[in-house]
Amino acid sequence: MNATMQKFGYPGSLVKEHHHWCVLLRPQQVTLGSLVLAAKSDATAFSDLPPTAFAELSIVVTEIEQSLRRFSPYDKINYLMLMMVDPHVHMHVVPRYAKPQFFDATEFADTGWPGLPDLKSAPVLTDKLRKNLLWTLQLRMSGES
Repeated sequence: MNATMQKFGYPGSLVKEHHHWCVLLRPQQVTLGSLVLAAKSDATAFSDLPPTAFAELSIVVTEIEQSLRRFSPYDKINYLMLMMVDPHVHMHVVPRYAKPQFFDATEFADTGWPGLPDLKSAPVLTDKLRKNLLWTLQLRMSGES
């Protein structure tokens, strides 16, 4: 585990773990189903990851996209590799929606649509809502409905 993974709540936010990557529930849900895809290594440059991490990345990205489509079909998906504050290799995975989405009676609006995602816009998640969302995404990533 690196400090970036820890900042995003690992292991409590873990949706699915792979050999080189962890899929984490993003604490601030910019849009419904926002995730963090974090490399488990201490690399701070994308090019420093081993070739096996790049090979596994295609599998992880496919799982993410299929799982999010089963959960709440998105119109587009953005992968943002910002790494300005949190230095270890990671991407913010932001499903994009033309219309507001609802989960557990909470509205999740994509306030940046159709432009850049508004990373400062997110509903406040209660602990119960966060746990329900995490559990639901874990089920989708495991292939269950």
